[in-house]
Amino acid sequence: MIRPLFVVAALALGATAVVAQGDPIAERKAAMKSVGAAAKVIGDTMKGDAKFELAAIQKSLGTFVTVSKDYDKFFPATAKEGGETTAAPKIWEDMAGFKAALAKLNADATAAQASIKDEASFKAEIGKVMGDCKACHDVYRVKK
Repeated sequence: MIRPLFVVAALALGATAVVAQGDPIAERKAAMKSVGAAAKVIGDTMKGDAKFELAAIQKSLGTFVTVSKDYDKFFPATAKEGGETTAAPKIWEDMAGFKAALAKLNADATAAQASIKDEASFKAEIGKVMGDCKACHDVYRVKK
């Protein structure tokens, strides 16, 4: 059940990425869509709506690691507005803090990827990663 979902998500992400090239707002939206899809896999597993599958969790954490590594590159001064963005002005006002939040997510997702081996370790470790996402959204995303 999860594999077809991954295929659909990958195809959608690939199509979005082709359209997004050269437009930092579109690129960051595409990257965040991939993170959203990864977070859904994790969230569904946390809630018990999906069975724990180590490979799916590892893949999702890999998405977090990859995107958080250099996500800040999609926030040049020229991309503060437009494209129906939910990026808060706080990103540009506190770029050092934004980069620190991304670094924390990267470090925690990398550590979780290394330490999660089963459902018990998943439950023990995943809260840090998801907390990083929430903390960043609380400060650097415009509330809808």
